[in-house]
Amino acid sequence: MKKTYQLSEAAFRLDGKMPLKQAIPLGLQHVLAMFVGNLTPLLIITGACGIAGGEFADLQLHLLQNAMLVAGIVTLIQLFSIGPIGGKVPIVMGTSSGFIGVFHSVAATMGGGVLAYGAIMGASIIGGIFEGILGFFLKPLRRFFPPVVTGTVVMSIGLSLISVGINSFGGGNNALDFGSMENLLLALFVLAMILFFKHCTKGFTSSSSILLGIICGYLAAFIMGFILPTTGVTVEGVEYTKAWVLNWDKVANASWFEIPKLLPVKPIFDLRAILPVLIMFIVTAVETVGDISGVMEGGLGREATDKELSGGVICDGLGSSFAALLGVLPNTSFSQNVGLVAMTKVVNRFAISTGAVFLILCGLCPKLGAVVSIMPQSVLGGAAVMMFSSIVISGIQLITKEPLTPHSLSIVSVALGVGYGMGANTSILAHAPQAIQLIFGGSGIVPAAMVAILLNVLLPKEEQQAA
Repeated sequence: MKKTYQLSEAAFRLDGKMPLKQAIPLGLQHVLAMFVGNLTPLLIITGACGIAGGEFADLQLHLLQNAMLVAGIVTLIQLFSIGPIGGKVPIVMGTSSGFIGVFHSVAATMGGGVLAYGAIMGASIIGGIFEGILGFFLKPLRRFFPPVVTGTVVMSIGLSLISVGINSFGGGNNALDFGSMENLLLALFVLAMILFFKHCTKGFTSSSSILLGIICGYLAAFIMGFILPTTGVTVEGVEYTKAWVLNWDKVANASWFEIPKLLPVKPIFDLRAILPVLIMFIVTAVETVGDISGVMEGGLGREATDKELSGGVICDGLGSSFAALLGVLPNTSFSQNVGLVAMTKVVNRFAISTGAVFLILCGLCPKLGAVVSIMPQSVLGGAAVMMFSSIVISGIQLITKEPLTPHSLSIVSVALGVGYGMGANTSILAHAPQAIQLIFGGSGIVPAAMVAILLNVLLPKEEQQAA
């Protein structure tokens, strides 16, 4: 009789002992689900700061390398804990996309460059410590963050990112061929491939649709390099290389092994960056609580304990401070991996840890980082539009988790209308005190989060209204 492949029962238990040959592919599945999302924010923010190429090409490569290393290390701490740091929950950690809107605003406020990126790192160090402290006092604070508040915040994050994704869709703001037909068609092709793999395939290929769509984008750009002109000429008569062209020389020149550098960018502590970033760390703490709750409910069929939630948030915060020391944007729990656990019910910490070890090994290989760094902005944009729009949908799902009431509708409408609207149209704050401009200007995320939290506290609940 033919022997059939059967997954070990240990895969469905947190601490079950399972064979390595089964653990590795399960761990790699988690890595593939988050690999692109882990590196995308770094590509976007280095681009916004103007340190994505030219004389800064090596720096960007080091940062991408460090991002993979940090994700692996912080995931292991979240899985197994060091004292109170880590919730011992089946969560995969990686670079947060929720900060992109705020960091984009900081880069614009400070004029870009290494100084702006240094200010982002300084703010991340302080903000991470702040979130870590919040984790110790999480239990009494939970009542301030019901689904309507967290959903509104998540929704505002998605809304603020869509314009960033569209900029990449056209080839990147700094591209001389921004909005060209080559860039737009390449981005549309990537988006079409993602939709194809997501909805026309099953299992592994469906859950890895983003990664597969980007690989197809690389192949398309490679083929385009043989059949289309790779250079253009500006109106001033200056020749340039088109944004979609793959620079394989960068990959060839990268080494196979290198120890990551500590403090590749010197942190700068500037209030213009610190104040809005501190608010975002409150937001990301709320997101982490939601992710841990989701993974325990979806994977184990029970609510997360206060100890698991507290340890998870502490790890989220201190992991972000550690990331900043290596020049990497804040780390947080990855929602796509929460969805993967809910779908597969595989919660084994050992299996997930094999994926974390793989990420660490990738962090020691600069050549892999170089392959990612040459990604055309339009390929990134095709994936980013999909990813960022799905964040909006996640926010809507959180808001509608419970029946909508006049109380919750008021919170959502005012937070998005006044909070997000004010952040998206910064000129309205031109005559406001500088402190107000720092907190509310540039990004809709921070003001929307603050308004939602305040309204949830101040507005009377339905029971009180009825009385």
